[in-house]
Amino acid sequence: MKFYKSLRFRIFLSMLLLLVMTFIALSVLTAIQYKEEAEDYHRDRLQRKEANIKENINYVLKNTTYPVETDMIPLIFKSKIYEIKDIHNLEIHLYNLQGKLLKSSRASFLKDTSFAKLPKDILEKIEHSPNKSYVYSFEEDGQTYQSSFSYLTDASFKPLAILNLPYIEDDGFITKELKENLKRVAIVYGFMLLIAIGLAYFLSRYITHSLKEVSLKITETRLDKRNKKIKLTTNTSQEISALVSAYNGMIDELEVSAAQLASSEREAAWREMAKQVAHEIKNPLTPMRLSVQSFQRKFDPNDPNVVEKVNEYSHTLIQQIDTMSSIASAFSTYAKMPAQKDETLDLVKTTKLALDIFNEDYIYFYPRETEIISKFDRTQLIRVITNLVKNSIQAIEKQSPEDPRIEVRIFSEDQFNVITVSDNGSGISEENKDKVFEPKFTTKSSGMGLGLAMVKNIVETYGGHISLQSVEGKGTTFTVSIPQKL
Repeated sequence: MKFYKSLRFRIFLSMLLLLVMTFIALSVLTAIQYKEEAEDYHRDRLQRKEANIKENINYVLKNTTYPVETDMIPLIFKSKIYEIKDIHNLEIHLYNLQGKLLKSSRASFLKDTSFAKLPKDILEKIEHSPNKSYVYSFEEDGQTYQSSFSYLTDASFKPLAILNLPYIEDDGFITKELKENLKRVAIVYGFMLLIAIGLAYFLSRYITHSLKEVSLKITETRLDKRNKKIKLTTNTSQEISALVSAYNGMIDELEVSAAQLASSEREAAWREMAKQVAHEIKNPLTPMRLSVQSFQRKFDPNDPNVVEKVNEYSHTLIQQIDTMSSIASAFSTYAKMPAQKDETLDLVKTTKLALDIFNEDYIYFYPRETEIISKFDRTQLIRVITNLVKNSIQAIEKQSPEDPRIEVRIFSEDQFNVITVSDNGSGISEENKDKVFEPKFTTKSSGMGLGLAMVKNIVETYGGHISLQSVEGKGTTFTVSIPQKL
């Protein structure tokens, strides 16, 4: 067997890959988070600087001796713009409402004609913005900028000019923090990787050890002997439990198949015996017929020995009749089935006893009352419960739902004691609902289809009835109603 095909190796590799992928995903998310935080930080900082600069500008406008008009902006801020720049350590550009540059705190900016007039789309975005401001990012000489545009107004809130603040995004500190954080995460995940290697190794060994035990039991399974079921421990995983339950179910099916085989053999023996009985019955009938015919031909009422002859003929017939009677008695004794007994029993207790033979952990019992007394044959009631529950288990194994569930309920209602068995298995199709209680009808690849027919016969013998409700693909509920006769 190649190493990469080993289940142990696949479990081991899967756990390591999961941890590595988690580390990569966490690193990517951390980087994205730091980037978003950096963007928020720079945006907030630019807004604070913009608010402070506007306060200084408004102060200058209130104390200027020049008329507060757009055309006078270059004179009003002839020298003040440099003072404001030095105070806030940020370049300042002032444009008129048509986007033409009026004043800038950077002399080289004036020489660049590309900045002498704002693009039309920027003017439109400022105009249509709810707060009459706009921020966009751009790069210049390899440096990232956030540039804000907003209106300057006079005392009457009339727009005078457009204030532009180019802000340099310095991400050095945030980048350093990101690298240190990723380094710490890498150390933690490296340590966790070592733990995961050890854990994956022992876990894979534990899982495969359980599978080896199941495999060994399967190889030891034989049709010609009674096979032992695998006992589950309390700490067995759900998957292994499902596998073991499937194996134990297979053992049950093997026992049923063996019983069916034995039944077939008995049926064959029955046929052979019936032939023998018929032959044995014919043997005395022949001399009886001959005796009667002889008696009919030779009978003479006037014969002095008539009494002796009648006794002889009668003795012959009685002997043959006794022979036939002994044959019939022997046949009746062999064929007689155990009679049903009307026992006064607790349905709750007996149903619980019947459910205790099942190992499936998804079987739940919900009695509405602690005690429900009825007359029924204990053996036959157990047979009814076990057949219905086995039918539900097979339906669940066929459907394989994520949360398998069988619910057995018992309660009293309308002069009847009611037992319901519900499952979330494969369900029964509409075309098969009317056939499930017919003898020898089955949808399974194994089985003779006598279980539900036998259940129906037992229940109806006691004056009860059985019904079902089923939705294909969702589940089935069997309802057994037994009269409350005491």
